Amino acid sequence: MKKIVSSILLLSVISINAQLTYSLSNNGMGLPQDNAIYNKVNSPNVGKSFSYSDIQGSPYYGKGYSIASFSGSNESAPARYNSYTDEVEFTKEDKAYVLPKTEAFSTINFTNTKEKLIRIDTKDDLSGYFFELVSGKNSLYKKVKTKFIDAMPAANSYATDKPAVFKLLDPSFYIKTDKGFIKNPKNKKDILNQFPEKKDSLETFFKENKIKFDKEDDLKKLVTFLNQ
Repeated sequence: MKKIVSSILLLSVISINAQLTYSLSNNGMGLPQDNAIYNKVNSPNVGKSFSYSDIQGSPYYGKGYSIASFSGSNESAPARYNSYTDEVEFTKEDKAYVLPKTEAFSTINFTNTKEKLIRIDTKDDLSGYFFELVSGKNSLYKKVKTKFIDAMPAANSYATDKPAVFKLLDPSFYIKTDKGFIKNPKNKKDILNQFPEKKDSLETFFKENKIKFDKEDDLKKLVTFLNQ
């Protein structure tokens, strides 16, 4: 009985210490090191797991790691965005980890590229990390998403196997306003409906600027105008 009680107490102490360590990390003491990276994808067609190195293409935004700072931490570290898993990976002491998806670590600033990644609840299937393109009363965000296309064994001896592939999808653009999100605006009507008080000035803006709603630079120009 004493052994059982001692074991329970020991487990409680370990649990409390682990929670305390994580809590300290969340309060700006450092980056947590308890989310390991596996970098594997299950393949239903082949019936096994693929390592990223066995898949054509890349799930990562940009090339390699880039130094970044993180809200909720006083540390900087090499980091990269995995647009397949919608996770931020960072390295510390030569080991790779996944940044917790918590409010404390919701903003990542990449030092060299000057890009900012923010975790946002958009109330849809794209909720997660977005790149902030324009900030202000109205903000513009870009979602980068990569799709896994499974390997396909040859149907017969005349066909060939198709390898597994990571495919980068077209980006999605969200405009955040006081009224909510304008998700993937398609035309000027989507904008005018959200800003009836700016109808006249917007009509003039659209006449003077041939805005293409799938072009990042055009949307930056539009949202910058909305913030004037």
